Amino acid sequence: MATTAISPAINVIKPNLFSIYFKETKYELLKCLRLPMYSVSTVAFPIMFYVLFGLIMGRQNIGNVSTTTYLIAAYGTFGVMGASLFGTAATLASERGFGWLEMKKASPMPPFAYFFAKVVMSMIFSATDVVLLLILGTAFGGVHLPAIVTAKLFLTLVAGSLPFCAMGLAIGYFAGPTSAPAFINVFYLPMSFCSGLWIPFIFLPRFVQKIAILLPPFHLSQLALGLVGAGNGRVMRSHWEALIGFAMICLGIAWAGHQRDQKANG
Repeated sequence: MATTAISPAINVIKPNLFSIYFKETKYELLKCLRLPMYSVSTVAFPIMFYVLFGLIMGRQNIGNVSTTTYLIAAYGTFGVMGASLFGTAATLASERGFGWLEMKKASPMPPFAYFFAKVVMSMIFSATDVVLLLILGTAFGGVHLPAIVTAKLFLTLVAGSLPFCAMGLAIGYFAGPTSAPAFINVFYLPMSFCSGLWIPFIFLPRFVQKIAILLPPFHLSQLALGLVGAGNGRVMRSHWEALIGFAMICLGIAWAGHQRDQKANG
């Protein structure tokens, strides 16, 4: 008698992409919150500088705006850049160096979720910096910005974190796990000074001003300063174009580093 083989039905469970991305972002955020060297320093440094040079010492005007208003834009850019660079570059370099990234690749997690989580986490810390600066300036610094300007300033600075996240990915693929913080500071600190984030751009030496227009923090700070009435008068679109172009270059470098790792581990 012929028998008919009946194959058992296999239920294929489709992954819930939203849940995967949400959980990866959640645990990336929790991980960084538990690292005081990141969570405290990225928030504390711009706030500390603002309190010292804005609230305590800054009782004059810079151009047409008060020092406390001007420094929200300047130190907001500084905070956004730090949160983005250290949030992506340092963690990526560490996880690459200690093999954690290879374990992630071996899991069924979508590869893009890993990078998405780092970018969103960096943007959350960037947003925290900006909100705290706005609160301090409004409560103690006599800053009175219209609600629409405040919203635009917040969104501009948080969106401006994306090019620095791209830069962080590029650095993270080429820096070692222990050398990454020093490697980041090689770019972070000189770019901050030369872009006029510590000393107002109009007070910088002429040759430094010429360097500044080539640096992404300058363009983000000018976008922010333009919103509060202290920009350099250039068309806002040109600053966005410079930031987008910089982000594309950094993503290209990061992709090259990713491909190099793939070949080395393949």
